[in-house]
Amino acid sequence: MKLASLKHGRDGRLVVVSRDLARYVEVPEIAATLQAALDDWANTALHLRQVSDDLNAGRRDHDAKPFDPAECAAPLPRAYQWVDGSAYLNHVELVRKARNAEMPPSFYSDPLMYQGGSDDLLGARDPITIRDEAWGTDLEAEVAVITDDVAIGTSAADAAKHVRLVMLVNDVSLRNLIPTELAKGFGFVLSKPASAFSPVAVTPDELEGHWHGDRLHLPLRVWLNGEWFGEPNAGEEMTFSHADLIAHLAQTRRLGAGSIVGSGTISNKDRARGSCCLAEVRMIETIEQGKPSTPFLKAGDTVKIDMWDSDGKSIFGSIEQTVVLA
Repeated sequence: MKLASLKHGRDGRLVVVSRDLARYVEVPEIAATLQAALDDWANTALHLRQVSDDLNAGRRDHDAKPFDPAECAAPLPRAYQWVDGSAYLNHVELVRKARNAEMPPSFYSDPLMYQGGSDDLLGARDPITIRDEAWGTDLEAEVAVITDDVAIGTSAADAAKHVRLVMLVNDVSLRNLIPTELAKGFGFVLSKPASAFSPVAVTPDELEGHWHGDRLHLPLRVWLNGEWFGEPNAGEEMTFSHADLIAHLAQTRRLGAGSIVGSGTISNKDRARGSCCLAEVRMIETIEQGKPSTPFLKAGDTVKIDMWDSDGKSIFGSIEQTVVLA
């Protein structure tokens, strides 16, 4: 099934969306918000799935309404937890190589993760608002999962059972602020503004067999100012699976229902597939030419991120954002 949150108050209004993203049905009798549904998933999922089945079969035409992604907040407009990983070591290797630094051996066995801000998560059509172009604004196209409650010490094998929903994310980064923050030895804060999420989040069974090995094996497609930018496959070179990332996080804590765990920037070794962030292009330019030439985002630039099924139809709805100066 496919779920979305229409813009309404702080936490949105939960709706069930048809498989073709054409229609939706409101479900206040089941759960007012997606967070409420996740808090009682064992019960609400059964009822939500029945609505989804009825909607897709045409049995809810009497109360279905046209679905417009512009009316959507993020599936979780605010979340108890948003944690992002760096599961694609090709991306990490390029970062290190561009700096003439070796890859620490631990990077191949221990995922990189950071704790993001989750009080203000953007809808798929909300702008990327920045205050200074000199901060080096970058897109980062990723896949993220939403969990239910995860116990401390949960293994990767068991963590897979806690993935309830899958969605896309644009994890915006302010690249020129990162070095100073990391030099303090305390992680990202200012360099990680609000992230944007796809209009809908979907259950793994909606992914037509492309979800296996706890990875989503489809290209993630990115356009910049209307021009093709990249379509690396999200599953093929994901060193740490979504279950691995959840298990890593659960080593020392419980995860509450509604936790969002991101994959990090999708990255493939095959450069013909393009990239999912500007920094990666700039790193390749630095390695090959001695310095970067591709600029970061500026006011008026547009970013589009989408993923298609086997028939070329959008699965999650697209993220489409314009950069604006505050």
